[in-house]
Amino acid sequence: MNQQPKSPIWRWLMGGILVAALSWGGWQLRGEPPAKEEPGKGKGMMGGGPTVVSTAVANTGSMSTRLEALGTVVPARLVTVRSRVDGQLRRIAFKEGEKVRAGDLLAEIDAKPFEIALAQMKGQLARDTALLENARNDAARYQSLLAKSSVSKQQLDTQLALVRQYQGAVEVDRALVENATLQLSYTRIVAPMDGVVGLRQVDEGNMIRQSEPGGLVTLAQVEPVQVVFTLAEDLLPLLRQYWQPGTSLKVQLFDRQRKNHLADGVLFSLDNQIDPTTGTVKLKAEFANQDHQLYPNQFVNVTLILTVRSDAILIPTAAIQRGRQGPFVYKVQEDQTVVLQMVKVGASEGEMTALEEGIQVGDKVVVEGTDKLRTGSKVVEAQPMERGRPSR
Repeated sequence: MNQQPKSPIWRWLMGGILVAALSWGGWQLRGEPPAKEEPGKGKGMMGGGPTVVSTAVANTGSMSTRLEALGTVVPARLVTVRSRVDGQLRRIAFKEGEKVRAGDLLAEIDAKPFEIALAQMKGQLARDTALLENARNDAARYQSLLAKSSVSKQQLDTQLALVRQYQGAVEVDRALVENATLQLSYTRIVAPMDGVVGLRQVDEGNMIRQSEPGGLVTLAQVEPVQVVFTLAEDLLPLLRQYWQPGTSLKVQLFDRQRKNHLADGVLFSLDNQIDPTTGTVKLKAEFANQDHQLYPNQFVNVTLILTVRSDAILIPTAAIQRGRQGPFVYKVQEDQTVVLQMVKVGASEGEMTALEEGIQVGDKVVVEGTDKLRTGSKVVEAQPMERGRPSR
């Protein structure tokens, strides 16, 4: 049985329904640029009227490529000052928390026992020196008597051996005197470096020993001071593009809330291995810290600046939209219509973002009111009092 061909009206009706369905689906995919969208076909709100938007003009400025991290302040050197001899602590010569110089006296131990030991060693040295001198004189006499055959060769050899024996004893005595002198010097505990002393661990009058677990006091070098922080291992290739040992990268420190700038320094070193448990690598930066703003074990926010570009094209970050094909902006044309423009996003800082491609200096982009825009939409710029209001 032959089917009757459908009428042209039916075909036009089905075609119109299909076009309407496709248009509605494309309208719902916000942020996805249409495949082939002709300028001038978009409609504003309120019956085709222009959409009120806020705009900004792309201009040039300085933009840095930076990495953010969390860090901890550590002293450049931290020394536990210990006594090198056992004895009674006679005097504390420092004030807790004060700055000291290398060689400054920190404490004194009762030196009397060590002075007695030194006097004993000196007396033993004097005795053995006298014995050596007498043995040498006897050996000289035996030499002359041997020439007259008044003594035997064996007697001379025995005397010469006695001289060498006393020479050895004198050398031992001299070493003992030096050791006793050294032990006596250890009764004065001095600072091994410049730094800030902490809280003392032993009070005057107590016995202090070499084996004290906490020592006498800790001494921290805080000029300069260092900051240890970590970066994810995925960021190492980027870091290596800008830093090698011997080069310097600027490092900025901020407080816990990232509101107050604390100090500027340079990247100092990079660890030689990645921590497999966290997938991070440790870095160390150094800071002069002459004002003592940084304190050991202080928590800080770290900003590592890799490079600074002075001629970057900048637009507000709020102007950048993201779709399935990537980031884009709505660029305002001379006829006050907008066109969807794909862009390549660079570094961001604060409320501004640098663009690598897609926008030129002087181009105007939509910052607020992008929700209902599409290519060809007519726009009107909001007056100053209207900025920040939602578009209608």
